[in-house]
Amino acid sequence: MATIFIKTIIIYLLVLIAVRLMGKRELGQLQPFELVVLIMIADVASVPMEEIGMPILQGAIPIFALLVGELVLSYLNIKFPFFHKLISGKPAVLIAKGKIMEKNLSKQRYSIDDLLEQIRVAGYSDIRDVDYAILEMSGEISIIPKNEKNNVTLEDLNLTKEYVGYSRIIIMDGVLYESNLISLGYEKNWLEKKLKENNLRIEDTLLFMADESGNTYCQGKRLKNE
Repeated sequence: MATIFIKTIIIYLLVLIAVRLMGKRELGQLQPFELVVLIMIADVASVPMEEIGMPILQGAIPIFALLVGELVLSYLNIKFPFFHKLISGKPAVLIAKGKIMEKNLSKQRYSIDDLLEQIRVAGYSDIRDVDYAILEMSGEISIIPKNEKNNVTLEDLNLTKEYVGYSRIIIMDGVLYESNLISLGYEKNWLEKKLKENNLRIEDTLLFMADESGNTYCQGKRLKNE
């Protein structure tokens, strides 16, 4: 029993490392060959856990081989456009200049109902609002609306907005993330001043966030008697 438990933990860690090395992408963004590798890794990982007498190394080698294969294919996919097109395919235009491309729909085995559904998911209730619809290699559909249906931007109104960057966590659950404080260009004195304005100490703070323009969000921990 202990052997099975240890083998399961080791295989789990190996699969976790393999998936981590494959990169940080959502399932819907995986290329076909990456999805195949994930399925195969899950399949071969189950074998050493089921076969009690199988050495752990014998179960680890297929996982390692699949990982190496995936890394090699990823490299070729990035470096060589022809290989990228061969393995990953290319985007397919399903609507062009407001017109449904029937030939491409048929080639991609995509029904008009599927297309209309994706247009609605993108926030457009009428197909007449769509200029282009492109089926990406990940299987997602990118919708490009007609000019008159585009959202108005600050640039359209000749307005500018103060740059704020993105907010970083400075304190979370009483723990100070000093590297984030430094990366924003702030000192601890600045932080202490901000906390004092909210009658808080670091250890009493649930969440404190700040951006590059000095905008902050601060919330204290909930007291036990609350």
